[in-house]
Amino acid sequence: MPVRWVKCNNDDWCPLSTVKLSHPHFNDMEGVYLIWHDGGREPAVVAVGEGYIRDELRAAKRDPAIQAYHHLKLYVTWARVATRYRQGVLAYLAAHYEPKVSRPALLVEPVAVELP
Repeated sequence: MPVRWVKCNNDDWCPLSTVKLSHPHFNDMEGVYLIWHDGGREPAVVAVGEGYIRDELRAAKRDPAIQAYHHLKLYVTWARVATRYRQGVLAYLAAHYEPKVSRPALLVEPVAVELP
């Protein structure tokens, strides 16, 4: 399934710490997100999730398990995904990336999407 992963200014990936969640872009923005660290030689996905992106990223900025990777510079991207596909997309992302901060496994059929 094609999705459009959001980038920030200058077509760069968005640092989680500087994303302005008060921006109108986030009004009614629902979908999936992906948080990762550049980690030098070993970048890794820290978390994936779904829901209202503003609320989810606000929670991620306060989550001690995610912020434990802050020193490795956290980045984030998100994509609008219809509610009926989100759980499947999330299952696909979690299986593909095996995030460091995991959620309980979803018992849904994965829905493949273009990866960022």
